[in-house]
Amino acid sequence: MLAFLLRRLGSLVFVVWGVGFAAFFISQVVPADPAAAALGNNARPAQVAAYREKRGLDKPAWKQYLIYMKALVTGDLGRSLRTQRPILNDLRDFFPATFELTLAAMLFALALGIPAGILAAVQQDRPLDLGVRALALVGGATPVYWLAILMLQLFHAKLGWLPGPGRLDAYLLAPHRVTGILTLDAFLAQDWEVLVDALRHLLLPAVVLGAFSMALVARMVRSAMLETLSQDFVRTATAKGLPGRKVVMKHALRNAALPVLTVLGSLLGSLLTGAVLTETIFSWPGLGSYATASATALDFPAVMGVTLVAGLAYSLINLLVDVLYVVLDPRVSYV
Repeated sequence: MLAFLLRRLGSLVFVVWGVGFAAFFISQVVPADPAAAALGNNARPAQVAAYREKRGLDKPAWKQYLIYMKALVTGDLGRSLRTQRPILNDLRDFFPATFELTLAAMLFALALGIPAGILAAVQQDRPLDLGVRALALVGGATPVYWLAILMLQLFHAKLGWLPGPGRLDAYLLAPHRVTGILTLDAFLAQDWEVLVDALRHLLLPAVVLGAFSMALVARMVRSAMLETLSQDFVRTATAKGLPGRKVVMKHALRNAALPVLTVLGSLLGSLLTGAVLTETIFSWPGLGSYATASATALDFPAVMGVTLVAGLAYSLINLLVDVLYVVLDPRVSYV
């Protein structure tokens, strides 16, 4: 197991390098001038040329890549053309908001998707099963932007039950930053008013972001449970007189968890790096909003930094899934 972990951690280096190389290559072939974009339409040619020289953009592509890789080895992702700050600092500021939103969306998807999938499998072809399948179909087919606008219009504008975009009401002050995760920082500071307000702001974007995942989890759990419930060991456990709930939760669910776990790993990675639309609509200051603003401003160093973080996150999540395989199924081993 230790050798497997070391091999996988070693492969992360090549994955990150490949992702970084692809991002750099794309930034070079895009027909746009980041220097002109950074200085605006009123910049004089001399100013644009001086900016290119200052940022090393006038050097050949291979030389720019070597400089970039040399800095990357030391942990320096460069400086953003748009914010004029080190990209590492920008990512440190924006990533916690995305992590908080992703975690809430994943909890929503699991809290509803797993019980719904189990109940649908146990009640196969009955009204409850048909209802879960219809809900999963609607949840999987509903566009994120449409659902976001609908939820905002209904729960914020019409009913007034939940706050609108943003992470906190304007009259409240954010607690002292410890982790950057607003709810956790408010809890650590024992600022209950801010904590409640942050949770209320988090609810709508988390539901919108997690709706598709919830539908997919419900369908996957139902499918895996149906296959497991037809196995001989489940029938044997039932014939021995074990309670139905114990057969389902202890014997069937654990054996159905492996295919579901694979999907969960991919979903978590997708949520973490694909929350662009949700963050934009809800004015959520996360990594998606940062990436969108950077791409719009042709801030290629910032885009490459976000891409590297996304690649690293995907790789780490897949590694975690592989480790959990061993925990859930003793037959799985890595030599």
